[in-house]
Amino acid sequence: MRIVVLDGYTLNPGDLSWEPLKAFGEVTVYDRTPSSEIESRLTDAEIALTNKVPLWHETIEKLPNLKYIGILATGYNVVDMEAAHERKIPVTNIPAYSTESVAQQVFAHLLNLTNHITEHAQQSPQKWPASADFSYWDFPLVELQSLTMGVVGFGSIGRATARLATAFGMKVLLNTRTRPKDVPDGVTLTDLDTLFLESDVVSLHCPLTADTQEMVNKERLVKMKSSAFLINTGRGPLINEQDLADALNNGQIAGAGLDVLSKEPADPNNPLLTAKNCYITPHIAWATKASRSRLMKIAIENVRQFLAGNPQNVVNGI
Repeated sequence: MRIVVLDGYTLNPGDLSWEPLKAFGEVTVYDRTPSSEIESRLTDAEIALTNKVPLWHETIEKLPNLKYIGILATGYNVVDMEAAHERKIPVTNIPAYSTESVAQQVFAHLLNLTNHITEHAQQSPQKWPASADFSYWDFPLVELQSLTMGVVGFGSIGRATARLATAFGMKVLLNTRTRPKDVPDGVTLTDLDTLFLESDVVSLHCPLTADTQEMVNKERLVKMKSSAFLINTGRGPLINEQDLADALNNGQIAGAGLDVLSKEPADPNNPLLTAKNCYITPHIAWATKASRSRLMKIAIENVRQFLAGNPQNVVNGI
């Protein structure tokens, strides 16, 4: 069995091991694969593993030996599902591996916005020794207790975020496409406009669809409190980035913490890179070692189950 990993570096930059995958056959791992080399690297492959390298119809139809595609992520928009289905190639993903790590990143951003950790830590070596008092702060400090967090989307990460919010003593407003069977204590279902109007923090955890693309736009941002924060660890295109930059620069909202952008790596001309009170991390919420270890374990188990004739986590109905 010939197995090719097209872009293994982000999953495993060297602190994990591909060794268990080698039990299933000959394994070739590429850190990255340019589009010009996708077909040649998969010519003899029976199993292809990819994170962000796309496998479109024109590529799949030129790979007669390909029997299985494993996506090293939860989202599966990098593979032409119809083309794989026509070839009866099962496509699998990795569900719910990063839940706790992403929820943690939500609060890393929120605590930075409320306590201004970045600015105070950077200033302390110079300003604290010269301070007239034992304590100083150059930015307003905000307590989370009794504030309201609006959670948009209630999958595993939305649930984990709501759980952490209630642990901080926050009230939680929830908007989701379908009514959940069990709404936890301290969580109130509401419509999207009310959520944006009443929340002190809005955190995005919904999938990217035609309905949710640029759901955060000028019309919604104007509903938010001037003291409110926006957190996005979901998908970059959920936000109209120019509208958010304008809202931040005009003081319409107090700040934003973002782990995703509409184009990644970031476009150097993205207006959010220079917007006021906008803190951007380079899509790292998923990337704790614990999270990546779970991803690796599930990816290998997906291959094992496919070879055993019982594929799991299949996303294209094969």
